[in-house]
Amino acid sequence: MLSYIALLIMATGVSTYSILQLGQMRGVTHSIILLDTKLLDLHKNMTDALLSASRYEKNITIMWDPDLYKSFLSSKRDFKRYLDEAMFLAEPGEMQEVLSRLENTYQAYQALVAEEVALLEAGTPHLKNHKGEEKEKVFNEALAELAQLKTLNQQSIFRKVKELDEAGVKAQTMAVVITTVAFLLGLLLSISITRSIIVPLSRMKKKTVEIAAGVLDPDLDLPSPPEIGALAQAFNKMCAKLKEVDRMKSEFFSLMSHELRTPLTSIREGTNLFLEGVGGEVTEKQRKLLTIISEESNRLIDLVNSLLDLSKLEAGMVPFHFTEADLEPLIDRSLHELMPLAESCNIKLEKEIGEVSLVLMDTERIRQVLRNLIGNALKFTPHGGLVRVVVRRMDEGVHVSVIDTGPGIAQEHIHGIFEKFRQISPANSRRLQGTGLGLAIVKQIVHAHRGRIWVESKMGQGSSFTFVLPV
Repeated sequence: MLSYIALLIMATGVSTYSILQLGQMRGVTHSIILLDTKLLDLHKNMTDALLSASRYEKNITIMWDPDLYKSFLSSKRDFKRYLDEAMFLAEPGEMQEVLSRLENTYQAYQALVAEEVALLEAGTPHLKNHKGEEKEKVFNEALAELAQLKTLNQQSIFRKVKELDEAGVKAQTMAVVITTVAFLLGLLLSISITRSIIVPLSRMKKKTVEIAAGVLDPDLDLPSPPEIGALAQAFNKMCAKLKEVDRMKSEFFSLMSHELRTPLTSIREGTNLFLEGVGGEVTEKQRKLLTIISEESNRLIDLVNSLLDLSKLEAGMVPFHFTEADLEPLIDRSLHELMPLAESCNIKLEKEIGEVSLVLMDTERIRQVLRNLIGNALKFTPHGGLVRVVVRRMDEGVHVSVIDTGPGIAQEHIHGIFEKFRQISPANSRRLQGTGLGLAIVKQIVHAHRGRIWVESKMGQGSSFTFVLPV
């Protein structure tokens, strides 16, 4: 709001300055049109009236005629009217002084003419040269005052036109400067406003991806507008709640797994004793039932052990013993252990190991990762298929890929493939029973090694599970 108000103030400031400059220029233009131009017209009219009066006066002197004298008096009244109007319009100062002198000079001229007319009306002859020089002098003074009035009027017009030009240049310069400053400030404010919104939203988008990946740390602390800040706080509260729920779930799994493992072990061992005939002779039908109970007990024990392992991994309670070791012996051992399963399904196992240096790792945990990935590949590879283990040294570390020729994984399932209890079983694949926790455990182990894991797959073209171990 403050930024937008600042932009509005700047825009209003530019507009106000432009309006004031236009008002000033309009005032000067108004003065030229209504005053100076009018004074020029009045100067012309006064000059015409003075010259007309002079012509009538000369004719009266030569030949007395009352009608000529009336015309002279009419010119006198016109001159007086124009002079009064000019004195009303003229600015105080030198122009008023010139008009005052012009009025006095014209009155003197009128007084001389009135004296001659009085003599002519009395019948006095020979007035041709009566005070002619004095009248001529006064008349010339009146013309000189009119000329000076015109000069002052032209100077006033020139000065005001110059003021208009200077005001225009100043207004243009100031408008450019103010507009440029307003544009730059507006640009900076716009960038600041946009950044204050986009950066927190980008952080929250990234945080949403982290939450989807299981990172539930409430660490959003954003310098942002209050509304987005409140949203960030809501994110933090949500993360805290999810983290608490996840902790409670892990504790529940750990507790239940620990409590279930002992009775399940007892059931399995008791079943095995019955199968061995400790409790007496067992019929064939009883043997089949006891075998089913033993297998299911083993499966439940495996599930309980997996739950315990995953809970400990998520809680950070599993000790890792990192040593620099070679990956090839681990891969050979894992392939050797799973060879019987591969041969029973007529699946070929291959390895392709490039030149790699020693890797800092927990060998037992990485062997667990390899067994899980290779076992999954065998589980979903059809008879006569191929499973390959490829090791390459890349810039970010050692890439280990387990590639199969199975039916592949649909794109909508790839995103959640490493989630707990998630099992993908294509309709045309051989489905071996599992816990749905293997890939979740693999992910936790790889992350504990500061690595990452992902899957690439296309339907009908197999899958490739790859994890990276930094070197």
